[in-house]
Amino acid sequence: MKNRTWWIAGVGVLIALAVTFISPLASSWPDGLERVAEDHGFLDLGKDPPYEIIPDYVLPGVQSESLATILAGMVGVVIVFGLGLGAGYALRRRLPADQTH
Repeated sequence: MKNRTWWIAGVGVLIALAVTFISPLASSWPDGLERVAEDHGFLDLGKDPPYEIIPDYVLPGVQSESLATILAGMVGVVIVFGLGLGAGYALRRRLPADQTH
């Protein structure tokens, strides 16, 4: 059972990493919420996030914008996977030694 869980998680991460390769093809148009805010004139009332790990999905030092976007997506996938894995380990139940398989 434990190996199956790792396989499923691994395949999920690989799919997410693969999707980052097509991320430069995403639409540059604003999303629905941003468009409504723009149309109704309250777009400037939005606040910036308190921090940005990779601002505008562009890694410094990478000349190609498409490559920088792909790499930023990959970094994001790895960070989210790591946080999820860490949270899972922190929240898992500890079984007594006689109940483990």
